[in-house]
Amino acid sequence: MAITPATQSRAAAVQAVTSANYLDIQNDGWAKQYLPDLMAKEAEVFGKRTISGFLSQVGAEESMAADQVIWSEQGRLHLSYKCEMNDASANTIDIIQNIDGVAQTTDHGIRVGDQVLIAGHGQTITGRVSLAAAGNQTITVQPYGYAALSNAGWGDSDDTNTILVFGSENAKGESYLGGRSNKPSFTTFTNKPIILRDQYEVSGSDVAQIGWVEVSGEDGQNGYYWYLKAEGDTRSRFTDYCEMSMIESEKVAEVSAIALPTDGGVGTAGTEGLFSAVKSRGHQSSGVMGVNAATDLAEFDAILAEFDKNGAIEENMMFVNRATALAVDDMLASMNSYGAGGTSWGVFDNDEDMALNLGFSGFRRGSYDFYKSDWKYLNDLATRGGINAAATGGEAIRGIMIPAGVSSVYDQSLGKNLKRPFLHVRYRASKLESRKFKTWVTGSVGAKTSDLDAMTMNFLSERCLVVQGANNFMLLN
Repeated sequence: MAITPATQSRAAAVQAVTSANYLDIQNDGWAKQYLPDLMAKEAEVFGKRTISGFLSQVGAEESMAADQVIWSEQGRLHLSYKCEMNDASANTIDIIQNIDGVAQTTDHGIRVGDQVLIAGHGQTITGRVSLAAAGNQTITVQPYGYAALSNAGWGDSDDTNTILVFGSENAKGESYLGGRSNKPSFTTFTNKPIILRDQYEVSGSDVAQIGWVEVSGEDGQNGYYWYLKAEGDTRSRFTDYCEMSMIESEKVAEVSAIALPTDGGVGTAGTEGLFSAVKSRGHQSSGVMGVNAATDLAEFDAILAEFDKNGAIEENMMFVNRATALAVDDMLASMNSYGAGGTSWGVFDNDEDMALNLGFSGFRRGSYDFYKSDWKYLNDLATRGGINAAATGGEAIRGIMIPAGVSSVYDQSLGKNLKRPFLHVRYRASKLESRKFKTWVTGSVGAKTSDLDAMTMNFLSERCLVVQGANNFMLLN
C-alpha cells in the first residue's frame, strides 16, 4: 500500500503575512449571504513538536567556570599488543600497536622475564621474553616448545599477530631482570563549550493588536495574541537547539575554512557532540560484522561481543527510531516457539477480550540488560528523521546504545576523582553569571530599555557535552 505524505502548514521563516498564516474572512465568508462558523481554536496537528528531553533522561548538567573541560579515562590493565615477525629464526618480534589499534612501538610495557602468548598463523605459542630493551620496539621471545618460532612454521612475512603478557618466570636467586616498571596508562580528553543564540522581535503595534484565532504552544502560551505564540515557539525551538547541538556538533578540523578563535576570542572552534564522540571513540554497528540495526540475534550477539571487549557494562539503554524499534520487537517475538503468528505473547494471561501487546520495552541477552525507548528526534521529519531518509550507508543513524549508571574519572579542574553519568552537559556559570539558559528583553515594550518601538527577546546558552567511556557506546547505523 502506497502512502502519500500529507501537506501541512509550516511556521514561516520570517514574520510576514502569507497565505498560510492569514485568515481571509472576506473570500471565505463575509461577502457571502450567511455568516461563517469561525473555529477560533488553533488545531495542534503535529502533536508535541519539541524533541528535547533525551539528555535529561541519560545524563546530568553541571556548571563550570572555564573555557574548556578536561577529563582523563583509565587505560586497559593488562598488556596486549599487535605484533609482526621480525626474524622468526632468531625469535625476534616487532611491537606494532596496542590491542585497540593505537600505534605503540617503543613505549610498550613488555619486559625481560615476562611470559607471553603469541596468537597467529593458525596457532598459539607460549614463550618467555629474553630481550626487551627500553626504547626499542623489537623484543626476543624464546618459545617453550620449540627452538625457534620458525620451527613452528612461522615465517618472517607473518604479521598482524597478537601477543599477551600473562605472567613472568625468574630463576632462583636471580635479580629482577625487567629493568623498569610499568606505569598506569590513561587518556586525556577535552571539549569546549559553544555559545548558542537566538532572538525574536515584534513591533509595539503588533503587541497591542488582538487576533481572531486563539493560539497555544508547548510553553503553555495561549490567547488571541500571535506574538505570544511566536515568542513561545522561538523559545521552544531554542530549547531544542540546546540539545540538538550537543548531539550533532563537531569540532573544527584543520582543513576546514572556518576561522578558529584568536587571542581576542574571534572565531569558532565547534564542540564534540554525542554522535561525533561515538564515531571517533566508540563503536558503530555498521562496522561490526555488517550489523545494521540488531534485527536478529546473530547480529545482536555481534554487538554484545564488542561490549565484552570493553567495559561489559550490564545495563544499557537503547534509543531508536520507529523502524529499529519494530525490528527489535519482531526479533524478540520470533523467539517464541509456541504461538503461531505470535498470538501467545503479549499482555499477561491473554484472552479474546484483552489487548495484545506487540511491543517490548526491555529484554536480557547473555549478561546484558537492554531497555528500549523510541527517540522522537530520529523519527520527526523536520529533524533527524528527514536527514536519515536522505542519508545513505552508515550516515543514516537509526539509534544509539548508551550505558546506564556512572563512571569514575579524574577531573583535572577539581583535582580529584568523581563519579558522573557517562553523559553530562557542562555549562558556563559563576556566582555572578549563569549561561545555562539565559533570556532577557530589550526595546520599548514592557522593559523600556531603548527607543526601539519593538520588543526583542534574546536567548543565549553556553555549553558542551562530556562523553565519558565512549568505548561503551554504539551507534546503530
